[in-house]
Amino acid sequence: MKLVLASSNHGKLEELRGLLADTGIELVAQSDLGVEDAEETGATFVENALIKARHASLQTGLPALADDSGICVDALDGAPGLYSARYAGEHGNAERNIDKLLEALDDVDGERRGAHFYCVLVLLRHADDPQPLIVEGEWRGEILRERRGNGGHGYDPVFFDPQRGQSAAEMPLEDKNRISHRGKALAGLKQRLLETW
Repeated sequence: MKLVLASSNHGKLEELRGLLADTGIELVAQSDLGVEDAEETGATFVENALIKARHASLQTGLPALADDSGICVDALDGAPGLYSARYAGEHGNAERNIDKLLEALDDVDGERRGAHFYCVLVLLRHADDPQPLIVEGEWRGEILRERRGNGGHGYDPVFFDPQRGQSAAEMPLEDKNRISHRGKALAGLKQRLLETW
């Protein structure tokens, strides 16, 4: 079975291909099929993932997999949330996004710096699928006052996991992928696929 990934991110494609390797599912990026990114106009992570999956499925005629994710900070009422990738204005500028987040939390003390990463994955069997497969994952932690570690991407250098005593950017990739929001969502997706496909 072939699935289109409703993303042009090849890092994400390889991560998902690895997870689905033993399922017999072939995953192809929408950009490889000439599909542009959908405009994310939803008010929630689930809505945005549905928009992306439906767009990719409509354009290709294939079942589509999409994700939407971000970081939600307790003291900021869940911000940056949906706008995590463009929190500082420019899409994907991780350094500026982190700077803005640290500035917003400058006067917030330790016990109020709680946060979580969130990821939702949506699988549509076809563009008009009335019952999409939806799985989610969450990773709780807190926001550090300064960056730690050189690995990962996005907000990883300032996201601290108290159980491991490390920032996400300090963890070996294999460990991070197992406990992260996306790792949990991917594990849930794989289980559901094995049950229903």
